[in-house]
Amino acid sequence: MERTKQKLVRRERRKKRVRRRVYGTAEKPRLSVFRSLKHIYAQLIDDDKGQTLVAASTRSAELKEGGGGNKAAAAKVGRLLGEKAAARGINEVAFDRNGYRFHGRVKALADAAREAGLKV
Repeated sequence: MERTKQKLVRRERRKKRVRRRVYGTAEKPRLSVFRSLKHIYAQLIDDDKGQTLVAASTRSAELKEGGGGNKAAAAKVGRLLGEKAAARGINEVAFDRNGYRFHGRVKALADAAREAGLKV
């Protein structure tokens, strides 16, 4: 248990360091990513108002079928988020990796969001 607690503490430290610089507004919201073992979640947040503008995850009704813990599923979430953001008129975001390394599922989500039209 000690090792997992240390990993969580280190991730929280990285998260705070990144969040000092990354801030979302209505024009350029923050794209926040959360990764669990089974699923991946992404949301566009306006930090001025403290509200979520757009959200997508592998648990969304649109992506309910199939697994959620792999890069292919993360790419689907990124595409869905990009489409929803375009519908709301959002085309530029500030990427918040939430303390995770920018590789694997996090990178797949960001690349798919770029392909869907978001400027990440």
